[in-house]
Amino acid sequence: MHGVQMETIEQLVAACLALGAEDVSGWSEAEKELANTAAQPVSAVNELRAAILAGMDPLGDAFCRIRSAEDRRPQGQTYTPAPIVNAMIAWTLTQPSPARVVDPGVGSARFLLAAATAHPDAELIGADLDPIAGLMARANLATAGHSERARIELIDYRSLNLPKIEGTTAYVGNPPYVRHHGITPAWKKWLTATSQLHGYKASQLAGLHVHFFLATLSHARTGDYGTFVTSSEWLDVNYGSLVRQLLVDGLGGESIHVVDPTALPFSDAATTAAITCYQVGKPVESIRMHPVKSLDDLGKLSGGQEVARQRLVEAPRWSPLLRTAAKLPDGYVELGELARVHRGTVTGANRVWVQHRGAVDLPHSVLMSSVTKARELFEAGDSLTDDSALRVVIDLPTDLDVFDADEKKAVERFLRRPEVKATKSGYVATNRRAWWSVGLRKPAPILATYMARRPPAFVRNIAEARHINIAHGVYPRQAMSEPAIARLGDHLRVSVTLGQGRTYAGGLTKFEPREMERLPVPNLEILNDADAQLDSGRAVL
Repeated sequence: MHGVQMETIEQLVAACLALGAEDVSGWSEAEKELANTAAQPVSAVNELRAAILAGMDPLGDAFCRIRSAEDRRPQGQTYTPAPIVNAMIAWTLTQPSPARVVDPGVGSARFLLAAATAHPDAELIGADLDPIAGLMARANLATAGHSERARIELIDYRSLNLPKIEGTTAYVGNPPYVRHHGITPAWKKWLTATSQLHGYKASQLAGLHVHFFLATLSHARTGDYGTFVTSSEWLDVNYGSLVRQLLVDGLGGESIHVVDPTALPFSDAATTAAITCYQVGKPVESIRMHPVKSLDDLGKLSGGQEVARQRLVEAPRWSPLLRTAAKLPDGYVELGELARVHRGTVTGANRVWVQHRGAVDLPHSVLMSSVTKARELFEAGDSLTDDSALRVVIDLPTDLDVFDADEKKAVERFLRRPEVKATKSGYVATNRRAWWSVGLRKPAPILATYMARRPPAFVRNIAEARHINIAHGVYPRQAMSEPAIARLGDHLRVSVTLGQGRTYAGGLTKFEPREMERLPVPNLEILNDADAQLDSGRAVL
């Protein structure tokens, strides 16, 4: 680390103070408390200063080393590498000169430092909830000589107060990636209320980056512009529809550049990154969609093909718009032509509805052997032939009068249990025809995992097990012979690669049902031909 050893947070804080973050005006109490516990100022301050002035980030690098990726993940702290920062700031140079640059998750101020050079007259504002980030940002900006025009606030970007100014504001940064599980109910209510205020509908399953796009619309005025780098999942998932709506109407989407995870856009997170450029209030006739294989291809974010507004509005997912569908080999079709792919049923409370055999006194007819863990499919190999080791899902009918008197008494005793009654008011239960009826799908001939750090497991379901939402079921659209189903499973097992799915922050690759339906497979004629030899790319007759 440039000869300067910072192995603890206290040493990092001391370095920030030594570099010029000691002016406590505007500090939060959390920052002042950190400063009071810091070690003595580090030596070799000049070396740190020289590294910062040379465009490096020794403070941010030390922070990422001291606090592991796992420890930073709850706050969504993924620091952006220089090639992405530089490309995004280069794009801002193609827009009107901003009077103000705002970074919604400032971290160590990598974006603001680059923006300060590109826009020497702009005010610089950064928001972050981590007091250590606040100190790093202050120290970096002070070292580079930008303190007088910079303001760092320890505040949630959604609550940031941005006074009206003359001129435009550029919003640039890497919104923190936090899944909805880590977002408080109060902020989920904010998402619903704020989206309704602007005329949109939002899902409370949305991640924090979706909130930040909406917050930007609330902060911005027509003529402002911005570029964010996020995980690309919002392109396709249902809860990302708000961002897609915003870019078509309101935020004024200009271009989307999707960086393949093999390019390693982030050193500590294997993810498909999306760099989104927008011009607030500009009517959208089209948006440029640009698949990026290498960070060297980013340039000034000028690449890509125009996709018309109508296609954007009609498309349920946007990632297919990034590429022209590859020509299928002769004799091949998309899986969706032969079968529908359905995600397993959501129970709403696995602790209640998923049980070990013998754990509950209920009629045997409602205890369904089920795949409830992806591991069970990975361990099954080609076929699941024995369901004796599987747990059971309690799948009661909506009409309890179908049971005889003794069976109905047993069911009613079960439903009176406090832990069972507690599920009655849950979101899933309240949206069922009967709150107690899970409603499992019928057994799927082929079961498939859909999220892992390895290709999906496609398992022939000889045991006719049911499945919950940890797996997909492949259901033929028309009757298929047992040998044809087996050949279909064999082909999927050897042909599907991780590159055909979408990689999320943390390195998990996911196949949504409709994505799985796009996989190339031999047509029914070939699958029915006992003499056909199948491999990963073609059928040999």
